[in-house]
Amino acid sequence: MNKQREKFYKIITYGCQMNERDSEKIAGMLENIGYNKTENLDDADIIFFNTCTVRKKAEQKVFGKVGSLKKLKEKNEDIIIGVGGCMMQIEETAEKLYQKLPHVDLILGTHNLHRLPVLVKKIARNRDRIIEIWDQQEGLIPDVPSRRSGDYKAWVSIIRGCNNFCSYCIVPYVRGREKSRPDEEIIQEIKELAGQGVKEVTLLGQNVNSYGHDLDQNINFSQLLKKIDKMTDLKRIRFMTSHPRDFSVDLIKTIKNSDSICEHLHLPLQAGSTPILKKMNRGYTAEQYRSIITSIRDEIPQAAITTDIIVGFPGEKEKHFQETLNLVQDIKFDMAFTFSYSRREGTPAADMKQQVPEDVKDRRLQELMKVQNEISLYKNQELVGKEVSVLVEGPSKNNPDKYSGRTRTRKQVIVPADENLAGKIVRAKIQKANSWTLYGELSSTQQDVYSSTG
Repeated sequence: MNKQREKFYKIITYGCQMNERDSEKIAGMLENIGYNKTENLDDADIIFFNTCTVRKKAEQKVFGKVGSLKKLKEKNEDIIIGVGGCMMQIEETAEKLYQKLPHVDLILGTHNLHRLPVLVKKIARNRDRIIEIWDQQEGLIPDVPSRRSGDYKAWVSIIRGCNNFCSYCIVPYVRGREKSRPDEEIIQEIKELAGQGVKEVTLLGQNVNSYGHDLDQNINFSQLLKKIDKMTDLKRIRFMTSHPRDFSVDLIKTIKNSDSICEHLHLPLQAGSTPILKKMNRGYTAEQYRSIITSIRDEIPQAAITTDIIVGFPGEKEKHFQETLNLVQDIKFDMAFTFSYSRREGTPAADMKQQVPEDVKDRRLQELMKVQNEISLYKNQELVGKEVSVLVEGPSKNNPDKYSGRTRTRKQVIVPADENLAGKIVRAKIQKANSWTLYGELSSTQQDVYSSTG
């Protein structure tokens, strides 16, 4: 009897951590039906693109990358090419891809991701082209197999969708309304991960602070964190992303009083000008945001605060941009992910008047990045000479014979090592710092340690 040929898959992921987590599920489902992972496109029997639609450039990149596979399909007509994720949840975009790229076999939406194995089997059997996109889902995506990307760190989704409708954002239209997972289901998943050796879990959601409002039981995000802290053996708990509108004093107290919740908060500002924040429909003022930061630093002075900022939003004048720069200089974020506004069809902001010219957006972005890079360098240099706790992730890609890890405040640290430190929590004394990375030496004790600093 001839041995059946081994089959392989390749997943290409764009976008946020939620997409990365979905790609782990895609990998798990494909492995469950007999496919194995490969990094080589030429070896793949199925190539799946998990897309993002936040920015127009991401859409153009996907069309270009998928289009380039036409020659591969001509060489091997049995290869299955699939496209899913947020971009495909936009009807016009999905239809455009289906018509323009006939070598694509499968187009799948975000709400019916769990249907992937059934559809792949159908295509392999009948060689049909399938486009299946649900407008919405009745509940959360059913539990599906998952192939985690790491041994010591894991993402756990706690809430999907978004109810905020920021005027520039397409996410509520493609991810749907907020749906929280039951807390007992989340805790059980985390217990299983901890039992497998996972030391750090990041709780994911478009807005984790909204957790629980749609559940029958009386539970909010702060209470969920307390339960996870108390009922699991995790060394580190992280979460993202928080929305300032729903950020609570109770959440700050919960982080302060926990041994396992990391002192890192990613709190998107988006703009430092109240009139622009209002046009963005963010639900808070610049002063309210500043007040949140003050409260965090009063209670958790060692906390690292990172953010997202958009420049060149419709109607943003020089005075508004200067207000953003001033706020950034006052707050001194540890790091900021900065973007120029990208017009997205289907959002209210796309139709707003006073669109900012591209050259103005580019100039403002460069100016903002220069200011923030200097602040990031200053914040990191403050740690030189201090000891920090580092969860080692593995060998450093750019520093031979050294290892890379993260502090509790999520700063990257490079340390030398003669032994395999992956998965260990060690202490390191910082010797040097640049805007993005810390370089340290291991302390005399290299056994697993635990500290509320770093």
